Amino acid sequence: MTAGSIHEVEPEKMEQLRDMESGKNELMPTVEYTEAEERAVLWKQDLTIIPLSAAIYFLCYLDRSNIGNARILNSSTHNDMQTETNSTQYQFNIALMIFLVAYAIFEVPSNILLKKLRPSRWLAFLMFSWGAITMGLGGVHSFGAMAAVRFLLGTAEAGLFPGLVYYLTFWYKTDERSVRVAFILASATLAGAFGGAIAYAIGHMNGASGLSAWRWLFIIEGVPSCLSAIAVLLLLPDYPEEHFKGKEREIALARLHIEGSKSHHRSMTWHDAKATLLDWRLYGHYLIYFGVSVPFSSLSLFTPTITAGLGYVDLQAQLMTVPPYAVAYVTQIFVAWSADYFNARGLHCAAFAFLGAIGFMASALLPADAYLHRYGCLILASAGSFACIPPMLGWLTSNVYSTAAVGLAVALNVGFGAGMGQIPGVWIYKADEAKRGFPTGHWTNAGMLFFVAAGAVGLRILYGYKNRKLVRDGQAAGEEVRLFRM
Repeated sequence: MTAGSIHEVEPEKMEQLRDMESGKNELMPTVEYTEAEERAVLWKQDLTIIPLSAAIYFLCYLDRSNIGNARILNSSTHNDMQTETNSTQYQFNIALMIFLVAYAIFEVPSNILLKKLRPSRWLAFLMFSWGAITMGLGGVHSFGAMAAVRFLLGTAEAGLFPGLVYYLTFWYKTDERSVRVAFILASATLAGAFGGAIAYAIGHMNGASGLSAWRWLFIIEGVPSCLSAIAVLLLLPDYPEEHFKGKEREIALARLHIEGSKSHHRSMTWHDAKATLLDWRLYGHYLIYFGVSVPFSSLSLFTPTITAGLGYVDLQAQLMTVPPYAVAYVTQIFVAWSADYFNARGLHCAAFAFLGAIGFMASALLPADAYLHRYGCLILASAGSFACIPPMLGWLTSNVYSTAAVGLAVALNVGFGAGMGQIPGVWIYKADEAKRGFPTGHWTNAGMLFFVAAGAVGLRILYGYKNRKLVRDGQAAGEEVRLFRM
């Protein structure tokens, strides 16, 4: 069997040879099982892994994005975070950006450590760390302290999402991953919805025990992450061969013999890293993820600000962030399921990026005081922006075949995309444009999503060309070929 490109074939073959020499390469005996038995194993995995993984990311996103709520919480009485830390608009944006710098730097090292230290241990450590750091944000009194703590938060949270995507490759086949990634990523939209509601409730605690409500927001939302780290350490299974017994174990391993990452495969070597870094088609994936990360970042941080610019005031603005995230949650799940079902991840990504772009563009073109119409555009833009991400990530992992390459490719994708790509999103929604309807932010997000749509179509055309060539070459050589997923 041949893989899709020379950069993927060689690491995979060398990995198998080394494992055979060390006695680790188990030549799987033929395991006979019915579809019902496979579905039972898959369902058992889902019940064990997906709710816990989604809960982890829910808390991560809540602790990351609550600074957007804190920024305007009780601003009418000047008890908001920006005012009480004596920060200018520019300084506050710097603090937001510093988080993303740390996020980009520590993605790759974190994914390497996840494999070395075991997923449950590493993810539990990260979770406890970011929970404690979030609580620490409730005690800052200056721009310098806020920036320093945000950098630490970025360091702790950097490994979570790429780590979870990498972790799923140990458990699921390529055509099963997008919808599972969607359930995890959709918890971010759920966190966005709950975040606004929680901020609305905590906003009424302003002055309790002498603390402003935004301080209570960080303290209260950091505690669950610290406590949940214990549950992750005890309950999150590391690998299917350790979690299952008997026939279930045989089925789980047989399912993933070709497509899944393997726990016994060695950690990444320089040869693996070089092969992945020189696989140029992967940079197409990184670029479109960079594009979608700009609206993802700006919506995460500025949805309360955007709704405040739509005629909603103070705590009401927090509450009005809920519907856009709620609609995005449902859309994400449906789109990811459909992308896996029809094996058309590229087209789903392009279609919903295009819809998101239309939402942002319409909001920019409408009169600034067309509040109701522009609120509808925000819902469309949010749904499209979030919905195109799970197929995008499923598409990447389904087209990288060796265990070491998957871990590095996912980390580079999220590090470059979600780290560097989110930095522009910090700057595009300018406070002095609120009365004009934030045209810079909306036009920038529209442009980036049009770029994503075009890039996804281009990448799909490239894979179609490569597949036709692989089939021709394989037929000429009389070999079975492994085609790229579309």
